[in-house]
Amino acid sequence: MSYPFNVRVYGLLIDEQNGILLSDEEEYGFRFSKFPGGGLEYGEGLMEALIREFKEECDADVEVLAHFYTTDFFIKSVFNESQVISVYYLVKPKSVLNLNFKTQAFDFDEEGDVKQAFRWRSLDELTANDVTFETDQRVIDLIIERYRS
Repeated sequence: MSYPFNVRVYGLLIDEQNGILLSDEEEYGFRFSKFPGGGLEYGEGLMEALIREFKEECDADVEVLAHFYTTDFFIKSVFNESQVISVYYLVKPKSVLNLNFKTQAFDFDEEGDVKQAFRWRSLDELTANDVTFETDQRVIDLIIERYRS
């Protein structure tokens, strides 16, 4: 029996005001908040995929600074039968982000089946409840340990 793996890569972008960039998304009625990033495509390396995802989602070029975390427990995808392996990197933009930042979660400008909006969350106020998925919540715990200690 074969079990599929789903490799994901995400960027932790922290600005000068100690805010971290979050992505609020809705796909076919399912809403979730996460870090910017997405799935690895066949033939890509992790950092190459992350740079592509930031270009696609944020229209931004980023520099990958350092590895932050890789999933170290079993997690099944909420979308299909795959096992998710997520890799997180600290990133910084190569230029000013030109996005319509929101202050509330799920404040979408567009209509349709797939929506996305971005907002900053202060590291001082960040909690695991700010994101939907268990792996992202683990990353927030690690961020809090590192940046609030």
